[in-house]
Amino acid sequence: MGAHRLSNQDPSSSNPRGTPPAGIGASSPLPSPSSSGSTLRIEVGRPRNVLREPAPWLVADSSRALDINHRITQGYIQLAHDLQGLLDPAYRPGGSTRVLCNWFAFAPHASLEAGKGMLGAYLARAIIDTAQGEPSPSVKQALDRGGLSGPDRLVAEKVAGTLRFFGLSHDVAASLGTLLSAANLDVFVDPRTLWITTWRVSRVVQDAPGATPLDKAEAVVRTLEQLLLDGNVAIYGDIATSARAYLDWRERSGGNAVKPLQVVEGFALDGATAGEARRAREYALAHVKDSPQPTHFATVLPGVGGRSLLLAAFALFEDARQTEEASERDALIGFANNYLAWHEQHNAVQPAFTPSIPRQGEVPRDALMHAMTPTLRLPLGPIAWEFSDYTERQPDRDHNLLTSKPTEYNWALFEDRWPAILDAFDVGYQHQTGLWQMPQPLIQSLDLLEVG
Repeated sequence: MGAHRLSNQDPSSSNPRGTPPAGIGASSPLPSPSSSGSTLRIEVGRPRNVLREPAPWLVADSSRALDINHRITQGYIQLAHDLQGLLDPAYRPGGSTRVLCNWFAFAPHASLEAGKGMLGAYLARAIIDTAQGEPSPSVKQALDRGGLSGPDRLVAEKVAGTLRFFGLSHDVAASLGTLLSAANLDVFVDPRTLWITTWRVSRVVQDAPGATPLDKAEAVVRTLEQLLLDGNVAIYGDIATSARAYLDWRERSGGNAVKPLQVVEGFALDGATAGEARRAREYALAHVKDSPQPTHFATVLPGVGGRSLLLAAFALFEDARQTEEASERDALIGFANNYLAWHEQHNAVQPAFTPSIPRQGEVPRDALMHAMTPTLRLPLGPIAWEFSDYTERQPDRDHNLLTSKPTEYNWALFEDRWPAILDAFDVGYQHQTGLWQMPQPLIQSLDLLEVG
């Protein structure tokens, strides 16, 4: 495992930014926001919609996405604490734990990164909308209109400046630079990564729907925001709601007296079958001491659906809770986490990256993610997992000196994403103290999202 960089994100900051490695969404009521949290104030320096009819969706839709993301993140934090308390009775929120963390300890960090991507889209739209009234004479002025500052501003300036080489206007380049501003600036030290990333973004813009360059940029921004929202809601509505239902069922069924087989046989989960879940649990028990543990579940467990893996994961948590030997207990939790993550990535979020039917008014999502893949990072408290660090330890795929390793992958493809997800898990396991430093919210509630 290579070195992992300290995150330059202040967890108490009211304007943290990052790029989402995972997705978003909710098919059932979302949890209510926490009563505490940081306030995000977005200020845009110029009147909006000067030369075209007001477009309230530019603000309303983005505000709604940010508010949904906030509530999802808070819901994940609560589930992380509840499940860790099941696995480690001595655990208390805000404290430390002697037991390996559960999947939900990662989820708030990933969800917040999705929110940062939505915030980038919000600021990019501010630039685009203001430019309808008066085009900016420089990238700097366009970025000023979006209200971007700090390290994110440096990234946006670097990306926007390079995009100008591909013929994009100041406003279009600035809006797209803002969209990518969550990236770690270090990833662009390699000029190959900067050039290939911006070239791919420019190609996506050129092929985007829209009558004007600003319309095309708006389609790119809207696509990323909707992709993130779809994924966030899908994962939460699937896995988080299943976990909450499991915890409620467990409480009604005897609490700590519940046995693992009782979970498989007695907890009814839509889309799961007891037979498939039993197979998955038995396979995990037989291979839990393997090093490394199996992770290609479509191959080793053919015919076992993703929802059945969820059911098996809950049963494995019960197995872990009842196991006294620390290494075996943690291995059971790790296996359960991999079942949850597999279903999350292979089934729940994949349609957000590659929808079966292209969305009207959007650019191809897989092409957009291909462009953005090198920039991905996941802060885990003071430690940040970075995609570029991961690829540095991988073989050179194309053996071409003109391409950097991070540009040889596409996060939209499960086969590219899954090994990287497992690598991020390993980083989190090695730095659990930081992992349990839950992220501060971007916004407290929709009512506190202000536009000047």
